[in-house]
Amino acid sequence: MDFVATPAWTPLAHLLRPQGRKGEILAELLFDAPERFLEHPAVFLAAPDFTGPASEAHAAHVSNFWLPSGKNQGRIVLHFAGIDSISQAERLAGLDVLIPRSDRLPLEEGAEYVEDLIGCAVFDGESQIGTLESMEFSTGADGKKLLDVAPLLTVVTTGGDEVLIPYVREFLLAVNTQDRRIRMALPAGLVELNRPGTASIEEPE
Repeated sequence: MDFVATPAWTPLAHLLRPQGRKGEILAELLFDAPERFLEHPAVFLAAPDFTGPASEAHAAHVSNFWLPSGKNQGRIVLHFAGIDSISQAERLAGLDVLIPRSDRLPLEEGAEYVEDLIGCAVFDGESQIGTLESMEFSTGADGKKLLDVAPLLTVVTTGGDEVLIPYVREFLLAVNTQDRRIRMALPAGLVELNRPGTASIEEPE
C-alpha cells in the first residue's frame, strides 16, 4: 500500500470579502508577521480546518498586500495572482490562507504559534488545571479582532469542566511547547470565577 504523507498546515489569514475592484480581498490576520509575504508569497487556499494533502488545496501566489487603516486596522488586504475581479475574489471568501508547517518562519523571542499551544497542559504554579483546547480572540461588532483585549484560553480540566483564562504576560511563568506545558501564576480564585456560566474578571494585557 502506498502512503502519502499529509502536510500539517499553519493558517496565516482568513479571507473575508472583496476589498477593491481588481480582485483584492480583505482578510483577518492570524499571525503577526505579514511581511513574510514579501519574500515568501507562495501559499495555499483551503477551507478552515483543512487537513488534506497539498494536492487537494489550491496553490496561490500573493502578488501584493497592504495593511488597511480605519475600521479595518489590524486586518490585511491580499491580492492573489490571477484574481483580477470582484467576482473572482468573492469565490475565495471564507477560505483560509495556509502554508505547510515546515515552511513556518521563526518567531521573535517570547512568541509562539497558537497551533503549538493547543493541547498543552496548563498549570497554575505546580498544580495542573487541565489541557488547552482552544484560544479565543475577542472581536468587535464588526468582527474585527480587538488588539487591546487579551485572548482567552479554554482549558478542559481533569474533571471535564471548562475554564476560561486570560492569556496575559503578567500571568505567564513559562511556555514550553516541546514539553507541552504552560505554567502560569493566576490570581487566587480566578479559575473558579472564570468557569463558563459565572462572572468573569477582566484583566489588562
